[in-house]
Amino acid sequence: MVKGKTLILIDSIINLLIGVVLLAYSEPIIKVFGLPEINQYFYPNMLGAIILGIGLALYIEYRRKGKLIGLGLGGAICINILGGIVLFIWLVFGDLKLPIQGKAILWILDILLFGISILELFASLNRIQKSPA
Repeated sequence: MVKGKTLILIDSIINLLIGVVLLAYSEPIIKVFGLPEINQYFYPNMLGAIILGIGLALYIEYRRKGKLIGLGLGGAICINILGGIVLFIWLVFGDLKLPIQGKAILWILDILLFGISILELFASLNRIQKSPA
């Protein structure tokens, strides 16, 4: 099984790539990747999901007993699952009029978010089961 530290690195890379695309968000980027235009609620919804995930991750960190050690795996799981759920809702129910490459990129991102979250959840549960009571 993949170790938690490796999963955090993979998750970090995925989020850094998403962040770079959002920071570079411009009309040429939209056209090249076939992403939703800004005249929709897509981006505020996605940002809201990510911020909600961060808030939940921070709350988990706050509730942790002992020394604060950072958001870690639990935080990554919260952020990815919430972002993945909102993206899934947009892909299935949203009125996204996108070219095929835009839909493909968003589905790939959603699958990556859920996939990495499932791996992180298993790694986290495995670590909890192995830790002394």
